[in-house]
Amino acid sequence: MSTTGDKLPLVGSRAQNTMTQTTKKSNEPLKTDSLDKIRNIGFIAHIDAGKTTVTEQVLFVTGRIHRVGGVDEGTTAMDWMPQEKERGITITAAATNASWNDYQLNIIDTPGHVDFTAEVERSLRVLDGGIVVLDAVAGVQSQSETVWRQADTYDVPRICFVNKMDRVGASYERTIESIRRRLRANPVAVQLPIGEESEFRGVVDLIDGTATIYPSSAKGNGQKGNAHLDRLTQAPIPPECQESFQTYRQSMVEKIVETDETLLIQYLEGEQIEGDALRHALRRATISGELVPVLCGSAMGGKGVEPLLDGIIDYLPSPLDIPPVEGIDPRTEKTVIRLPDDDAPLAALAFKVATDPYVGRLVFLRIYSGKILTGGSVTNVTKGHRERMGRLLRMHANSREELEEVSAGDICAAVGLKDTFTGDTIGGATEQVILEPPKFPEPVVSVAIEPGSRADQDKLTDALRKLSDEDPTFVVKYNNETGQTVMSGMGELHLEVLVDRMRREFNVEAHVGKPRVSYREALTKSVCVEGRFVRQTGGHGQFGHVWLELEPLEQGGGIVFENAIVGGKIPREYISAVEKGVREAVNNGPLAGYPLVDLKIRLVDGSYHQVDSSELAFRSAGILAIRQGVPRGSPVLLEPIANLEVVTPGEYLSDVLGDLGTRRAQIGTIEGQDRLQTVRALLPLGETFSYTTALRSATQGRASYTMEFRHYQPVPENVLRSLLAVA
Repeated sequence: MSTTGDKLPLVGSRAQNTMTQTTKKSNEPLKTDSLDKIRNIGFIAHIDAGKTTVTEQVLFVTGRIHRVGGVDEGTTAMDWMPQEKERGITITAAATNASWNDYQLNIIDTPGHVDFTAEVERSLRVLDGGIVVLDAVAGVQSQSETVWRQADTYDVPRICFVNKMDRVGASYERTIESIRRRLRANPVAVQLPIGEESEFRGVVDLIDGTATIYPSSAKGNGQKGNAHLDRLTQAPIPPECQESFQTYRQSMVEKIVETDETLLIQYLEGEQIEGDALRHALRRATISGELVPVLCGSAMGGKGVEPLLDGIIDYLPSPLDIPPVEGIDPRTEKTVIRLPDDDAPLAALAFKVATDPYVGRLVFLRIYSGKILTGGSVTNVTKGHRERMGRLLRMHANSREELEEVSAGDICAAVGLKDTFTGDTIGGATEQVILEPPKFPEPVVSVAIEPGSRADQDKLTDALRKLSDEDPTFVVKYNNETGQTVMSGMGELHLEVLVDRMRREFNVEAHVGKPRVSYREALTKSVCVEGRFVRQTGGHGQFGHVWLELEPLEQGGGIVFENAIVGGKIPREYISAVEKGVREAVNNGPLAGYPLVDLKIRLVDGSYHQVDSSELAFRSAGILAIRQGVPRGSPVLLEPIANLEVVTPGEYLSDVLGDLGTRRAQIGTIEGQDRLQTVRALLPLGETFSYTTALRSATQGRASYTMEFRHYQPVPENVLRSLLAVA
């Protein structure tokens, strides 16, 4: 794969002394017209792996901030929401920017908790590269696997940063092995740690053969702790690392040359391969996904951050290095390619919507081609209407900087796009394309919500609308049968945070019911059914007649409507009415009123009346056909199943397994590491409520767990009977 990486100058400690570079600080982000000088990157990882702390250190080292905050103290630049400060976790993806050795870094810090996986999904859709942060003690964890799969979906090149090398139990070698085993990746170490646990004091560059030594006093948690940045030293490799250096370097060189035929020939002929050639080859292999460079350090200790920045520049792609974005021409429905060129037609993707208390509604955009100007007129190609581009902003967490224009390859936030939502494409008046939007999982947990008083009713409605605009995994529906407003999300924490935001940001007090699982219903066999709607009330009547074939699909197939009418048996103008009717009807299944999923509906026959037929009649005929046909298709109730990973001290393993047994868990694997045991299991989501309390009680608070939705599966018969009895 040919990339522009061959033309890039060497950067960081190799182009100039990195240690003096870090003393040059500026509050202003770099302005550059060169696309190969831009890196659109994101930090992704399992919860508590240290993404936000790494980001904080990156911002400090690059001079973007002047003091390093702490997650535990709630003083980090990126975790700016009150809920993030109080809980010590990242909830929303925060965007910022920095410059390093004349390169502009557009950075997104993403959440690690599975309940906020939509933030990772939409970020990866628009990023060119990712830094996967791993805990040196725990290695690859469950959410690490999830974000890795998400990055695979969007073909995002990535590097790994093994964090917390100074913690007790840290192991660089074991973490690299877990990357190979659990992520099925091809990791290549480009650094070697100098010491581990409390003895960790620096890193060795395996390409240059130099060591970076950090003072033992470096803590990286404030101005005084980061004074070491001016005192870092390049040193020869310590004697105790020489043997490991030779082993690791040999392995690294072999992996790199395997991806480059020219270097492989040189290597086999015994020639010495220059460091620059190794870097360029590794860059190409990283961008193509053949190799994953691995670096290490301790963000809390401020160690390894500068080499990480060099690695971001060296190995992750610029907008020029990735394939041009593809879109669909809305007129011809043909695939169109857009090059990252300011002079090309405008194509930008809205990947996030947020509400700012000072500037109002913000729409985050990734500009793939063309450029946008403040105050310019643009077209929402997805919706087909014109919009006025108000102010353009470059965000730094919750602060902002005004821009006059934004060019191809860049990321910004826009004010004034009133009817643009996540996944919409922004373009010009002509030569339009529709870009592929990010895909989001369906919500799996629901609660009923009602205002605390009549005075709060309108405020609650407004708050729910704005929050659902921001979050595609937050769905609000009104249940006509119960008269309740039901909001659904990815988990208890997700909904809890949203309710707290309503109270703080919108001043709405609301009563919230207990969490309920979002079950689904599905057919298990195909049926053919007739729907006939006839009403005679004097004068014009109503007549609609359809025949539908209902066929179950594979899991994830969605609801598919297919028009198979031939010979004009039903006029074209009534076909859409039939589709509206059936899509409305599948929202209430026959067993317990849950939505039907994975169903193909074919309209195969029917008839109409010249005078009495209408759209209303055919819509009603479609509804009747679904209601009559679905019960004949042997419907089943489906429940969401979660991947569960529990890490517990060995002495509590039997108690943990016993509790899981009472919750209908399917135990997968049990792995031991030192005195800890890791249990992986499949657990019905309905059995997870109150699990936090139960696990703490069983293990005296010493165990932890993570969970993510995996799939739906049929509910066992005994559970089905109890659920239907309650319903």
